[in-house]
Amino acid sequence: MKFPTVTVVLVAAALVFVLWNQTAEQPEPINPDRFANLAANPVERSLVVDWVAAQVPELCQEAAGEGTDISECLDTSKQRSPACRRELYDRFPSLISSQAMFRDLTISAMNCLVPRSGRVE
Repeated sequence: MKFPTVTVVLVAAALVFVLWNQTAEQPEPINPDRFANLAANPVERSLVVDWVAAQVPELCQEAAGEGTDISECLDTSKQRSPACRRELYDRFPSLISSQAMFRDLTISAMNCLVPRSGRVE
């Protein structure tokens, strides 16, 4: 029987990648103060979308109410995330340079990631 060299090399490469990925530095959390003066300091659209995506647990808790399990909301949001990102990247410019544009982008992202049907606020 021939030694499975290719399989061993592929498995070793996969293990090296997993270990490298786990030791890589995690990005710093986004400080909301970064969005304070967008006219003087515009921000990239992807940074805003990432910040909204990081807020999903709080949005799900708010949508579901206190003491309610939010795991279904989180799962749904995770499934919707790629489609929402594509939609937002198509609708908004790559640089967000005004508070109005920031507001529209964040509201659109929140509504896409955590839709609230039947609720009037």
